[in-house]
Amino acid sequence: MKLKIIIIGIVFTLFSCKKQSERADAYGNFEATETTISAEANGKLVQFNVDEGQTLKKGDLVAVIDTIPLHLKKAQLLASKTVVYSKSKTITSQVKVLKAQLQSAYRNKTRIENLISENAGTQKQLDDINDRITVIKEQISAAKSQDKPVLKGVNPINAQIEVIDEQIQKAILKNPTNGTILTKYAEVNEITSFGRPLYKIADLATMDFKGYISEKQLANIKIGDTVTIKIDKADGQKDYQGKVSWIASEAEFTPKIIQTKEERVNLVYAIKVKVKNDGAIKVGMPAEMWITE
Repeated sequence: MKLKIIIIGIVFTLFSCKKQSERADAYGNFEATETTISAEANGKLVQFNVDEGQTLKKGDLVAVIDTIPLHLKKAQLLASKTVVYSKSKTITSQVKVLKAQLQSAYRNKTRIENLISENAGTQKQLDDINDRITVIKEQISAAKSQDKPVLKGVNPINAQIEVIDEQIQKAILKNPTNGTILTKYAEVNEITSFGRPLYKIADLATMDFKGYISEKQLANIKIGDTVTIKIDKADGQKDYQGKVSWIASEAEFTPKIIQTKEERVNLVYAIKVKVKNDGAIKVGMPAEMWITE
C-alpha cells in the first residue's frame, strides 16, 4: 500500500511538472495602432469613398467637402483685388501725365532762360514757369503718396485668398496612412465640421501582441528576440513568429483581464511583439507568447 502511494505521488509530480512546463510565458491580446481621421473643413460631404473593411493606401482620395461657398468668397476677394489695382493704375496714369507736363515745363524754362539772355524775355516769365514746375512736382508727390496706401490694401486681400486656398485644399481629404477601415462615422451628403471624426483606420498587416512577463523572465528575453505567438483554432493552436519590439521599463500589477485574482497581486512587465498578419489575426484576439529556447 505504501509503495502504491509513492508511485501515485511520483506520477502526480511528473504530471504537475508537465502541466507547469506547458504553460505559456505570457498571455495577452492583439492590438493595432488605430488612427481616427477627422474633417478639416466645414460643409457638405459631396464625396466619401470609404467602407468598413476596405483597404486604403496613403494618398488615396477619400472625401470631398463642398467648396462652392469658398470659391464664391475667393471670387469676391479677387474682384476686390482688381478694384484696388484699378485705382492704383489710375493713379499711375495721373503720375505719368504729370511727369510729361513736368518735362514740358522744363523745356519752357530753358527756352525762357535763353530769351532772357538775349534780352527777349522777362523775369516774370521765368518766375511763372518755376512756380509751374514746383506745383507739378507737388502734384506728382501727392499722387505717389496716394498710391502706396492703395497698394497696401492688396496685402490683406492676398492673405485672405491664401487662407481660402488652404481651406479648399483641406476640403479634399486624402488618406494619410496605409491600413484597413475599422469604423465609418459619416455618410455622403451629411454636413460635417472641422474636427468631426470621419473614419478610423489601422494597419492590420502587422499586429502587436501585448502581454505581460514576470521579473524572472526578463533575463531570458530582450528587444529584437524572436518568440512564438499562438492563437486558438478549431483543431488546436496556430503558431506565428514575432519579434519583441518593446519591453516596459517599469513594473505594474498584472491587469485584471489577464490573470486570476491571486496572480493580480504580482508585479509584471508589459511586452509588445510584432507579428505579420495572414488575415487570421483580429484586433482584441487573445493569444499566448512562448519564449524560443
